[in-house]
Amino acid sequence: MDEQTRLLLEECSSGCKMAVNSLEQTSEFIKDSELLKLIENYTEKHRQLEAEAVTLLNDSGNEDKEPGAMASTFAWFTTEMKLTFDSSNSQIAKLLIDGCNMGIKTLGEKANELKEADKKALDLTRKIIQAEDELMKKLREYL
Repeated sequence: MDEQTRLLLEECSSGCKMAVNSLEQTSEFIKDSELLKLIENYTEKHRQLEAEAVTLLNDSGNEDKEPGAMASTFAWFTTEMKLTFDSSNSQIAKLLIDGCNMGIKTLGEKANELKEADKKALDLTRKIIQAEDELMKKLREYL
């Protein structure tokens, strides 16, 4: 596997892990059954996308990497603080929309930077960006 493909797949895996962590963390604060169902569906979708990235990495003899400890800790702490004081559907939607935007920006930049990555990696990146965009649109109903 070439370097660009490996780097893009690592970013896909890491981004999906961050998304799953955030979705699981916010689900603890959700009281609305419809919003909870939406979050559970997208948590599973992100797990499947992460598994796809890990499989592609492993098939080529590469190992999956965890997201950076600082970024993960900061994201967790920020979410806990914000939702402790306001766990309304609107606040949860705002936090998750911000996360979706971050994922779209990060993966979009990486895909442009690593445009020589193989088709499978680029296709997976597009699928993740599409999932983030879909979730963001559905979350707008809760603002």
